Amino acid sequence: QVQLVESGGGLVQPGGSLRLSCAASGITFSRYIMGWYRQAPGNQREMVATITSGGITNYADSVKGRFTISRDNAKNTVHLQMNSLKAEDTAVYYCNAKWALVGSTYWGQGTQVTVSS
Repeated sequence: QVQLVESGGGLVQPGGSLRLSCAASGITFSRYIMGWYRQAPGNQREMVATITSGGITNYADSVKGRFTISRDNAKNTVHLQMNSLKAEDTAVYYCNAKWALVGSTYWGQGTQVTVSS
């Protein structure tokens, strides 16, 4: 059974920081591109950041320079360090695992991030 379990969300003031974590089980972690997506109320889910097994990263323009994605292939975990948070970063953040070669994709249950004073 595949599980992606996110943690680390919460309430933070503008300008603050949060670190999200995602623990994966039930997959061969190194085969998957891992990513973070987010969905705000009334909006479509959007890509925030992705990272390949080899460490190649991709970021949405809105978070470049503020967010950093990383992964630990030995521990089957992926992290999202979020700095200089803004109100518009408020959303439910989802962990994603994607193996394009076989068309497999999995989602976590999501973790709420709220940026507010």
